[in-house]
Amino acid sequence: MQRYLISFDDGAMDHIATEDLPAVSDASRAVVQAAKDAGVWIFGAGLQRQQATVVGTDGAVTEGPLPEAKAALGGFSLLEVPSRADALHWAARIAAACRCPQEVREVMYDPES
Repeated sequence: MQRYLISFDDGAMDHIATEDLPAVSDASRAVVQAAKDAGVWIFGAGLQRQQATVVGTDGAVTEGPLPEAKAALGGFSLLEVPSRADALHWAARIAAACRCPQEVREVMYDPES
């Protein structure tokens, strides 16, 4: 089995009218439930729109770029599926539910971690 990160950028859902958000939420939860029922769901979440905090290798803490200044992650799903084709299938379902494109990337999985 391979693990895939399916994600979308912050702001990718800004085109959705406020009155449509409950329907988008319901559709998204239905896809998550389907992924859980299929046994492929690991974890996922939307991320709050906020300035990042960067912790350097020396432990120094600095304020990172504002989401408007740099592409930032808006939400993600982590799935474990048999193939990339399966990941793309789930990404298409998520994209339809969230009404925004999804990026699909294979995770370099370490079974000992």
